[in-house]
Amino acid sequence: MNLKIAVLPGDGIGPEISEQGVAVMTAVCKKFGHTVTYEYALCGADAIDKVVDPFPEETFQTCMRADAVLFSAVGDPKYDNDPTSPVRPEQGLLAMRKRLGLYANIRPIETFDCLLHKSPLKDELVRGADFICIRELTGGMYFGEKYQDNDKAYDTNFYSRPEIERILRVGYDYARRRKKHLTVVDKANVLASSRLWRQIAKEMAVLNPDVLTDFMFVDNASMRMVQEPTFFDVIVTENTFGDILTDEGSCITGSMGLLPSASTGEHTPVFEPVHGSWPQAKGQNIANPLAQILSVAMLFEHFNLDAEGRLIREAVSASLNKKIRTPEIQVEGGAHYGTREVGAWIVDYINAV
Repeated sequence: MNLKIAVLPGDGIGPEISEQGVAVMTAVCKKFGHTVTYEYALCGADAIDKVVDPFPEETFQTCMRADAVLFSAVGDPKYDNDPTSPVRPEQGLLAMRKRLGLYANIRPIETFDCLLHKSPLKDELVRGADFICIRELTGGMYFGEKYQDNDKAYDTNFYSRPEIERILRVGYDYARRRKKHLTVVDKANVLASSRLWRQIAKEMAVLNPDVLTDFMFVDNASMRMVQEPTFFDVIVTENTFGDILTDEGSCITGSMGLLPSASTGEHTPVFEPVHGSWPQAKGQNIANPLAQILSVAMLFEHFNLDAEGRLIREAVSASLNKKIRTPEIQVEGGAHYGTREVGAWIVDYINAV
């Protein structure tokens, strides 16, 4: 297979983990006889600094020319600490999602037995947790009408029937491939937009009788996620709730550096770690590259290259079991491995099998 990949390293630790993701992809393609070419592009604070646009037109065109985008992270403290800044790195991420029509964000949350002790929850609660959060990504408050002055502000949580129906279809598709259990998360007791979500979800549940559909208010879902994470199989929810719940879910595994994601929709799909740019760690060779590497596994699987994805997952599991880990998940007294060393070990594993 010939793969054209747009690489958007972004800000902070982005370039460091991006390098490891590209190295793993290159090794897997060589192993399986695929041809891969990379085209790099600017985004985030790096793009603002260089061309005053967090998602420049050339970056968009690079993404459109590609089969998939391998994205890393955006964000920089100089913009975070200036609430009056008219241009922000995160605007580039939102622009990419909107212009590529990436309405479905897929975030798997799966625990590793060798890392259960790193979770803030008790082992018996998180052992066996394995679920997917499907977040609607191009609607809701993040994209609705906004206003702000010195005395008042608002964000409009707008959703239409087609937007809700298409993300629910994604949810049912994933549930059907797994344990056939879909949980729709909303706030229908308070919000009109959530009541429309629940109305449409109930209509679609009748059309999908082979999947168990249940409903949960977002506050209850956030509590249930830490009390009984093994209850969930597939969660589907709107943009804002999904952003918060997926970050909460990431804590179950013990490190945000372990969780990949995919964003799919109308045009080129994007694969990225769920963590941010962690600018404080920039250049220190301590960032965990595994979420980026597992995002590469999701990229291969998106193109039905399942054996390639399995090999990456096998290599990641082997690295964890052999304690080839970055500092935040290393055992006490364990050897020090940095971003580069973990990535190189996984590449060597792939080359050796």
